[in-house]
Amino acid sequence: MIHILALDRSSLTFTECNDPDRISDFCEQPLAVVWADVTDPQDQDFDDLAREFGFHPLAIEDCRHPHQRPKIDEYSGYYFIVLYEASLNEDCQLELRELNIFLGPNFIVTVHSQPIRAIESARKHWQIRTDLAERRTGIVTYLLIDPIVDEYLSLLDRLSDRLEDLEEQIFDDFHPEALEEIFRLKKQLLFLRRTVSPVREIFNMLLKRDQPIFSRETLVYFQDVYDHLIRVVEAIDTLRELVGSTMDAYLSVSGNRLNKVMKQLTSISAILMSITLISSIYGMNFHFMPELGTRYGYVGALSFMLLVGVALYFYFRRINWL
Repeated sequence: MIHILALDRSSLTFTECNDPDRISDFCEQPLAVVWADVTDPQDQDFDDLAREFGFHPLAIEDCRHPHQRPKIDEYSGYYFIVLYEASLNEDCQLELRELNIFLGPNFIVTVHSQPIRAIESARKHWQIRTDLAERRTGIVTYLLIDPIVDEYLSLLDRLSDRLEDLEEQIFDDFHPEALEEIFRLKKQLLFLRRTVSPVREIFNMLLKRDQPIFSRETLVYFQDVYDHLIRVVEAIDTLRELVGSTMDAYLSVSGNRLNKVMKQLTSISAILMSITLISSIYGMNFHFMPELGTRYGYVGALSFMLLVGVALYFYFRRINWL
């Protein structure tokens, strides 16, 4: 379904409709800015976009096939942009929702199969900020992409909190299942970096001073989003380093715990072996053995075994093996 929102910059009034045949009429008006939002697109919707806007078949083909890499393609008079909105669900699983954008000087077309929260927010703010109508689609793009980038920062804050919880599980009360969480967090950061890093190239293209679509005043808003992206990428890299350090700490703590267990088992084995050695000597079935006829030999052997065991126990305690 195609939802159209058109702004008349002369009267600062908005017109809404769902008739794709009116798109070309709006675009022909010199003071109009058109936003066409395509939700859950069907083949007919793509045909309507190609007919009304004259989009290149390659751009339409990319829209038809989801899971594109974040990118920006420059065509005659407009850009085709692919980026993703990211969030964590209740199970702390990373969710990526693809958003395709056709961006021209007086029109913007958003195509998405899944709900994009930033679209409704951008639509409301655009209808309020009529004082920025002269920025045309530049301000719409800013209002649309800026909350998506800010959501990256919020998501990283949640991942950072999760990492702190994992560190507490490792050092305060060792949990073996923390390793699985560390690997999952590392994988999420890898996917997120693959999603965010190419977006910088998108704004590098938009910030080119020789591109004719947007004015210098409009590019200031893109520069603000670009600065936020730099912060996001730096935060991701920092978190990835911390995850690597946390994994090393987990392996170190796990190795230390295993070493401690081996020391304890070795100490217990040494005590039992010493006692067993004494008992096994007097357990041999030889008729002529000294002390066999001693009246208190049994008590003496038990006492000697007890003495050896206690002595070894305190020795191992002294060297912190027990």
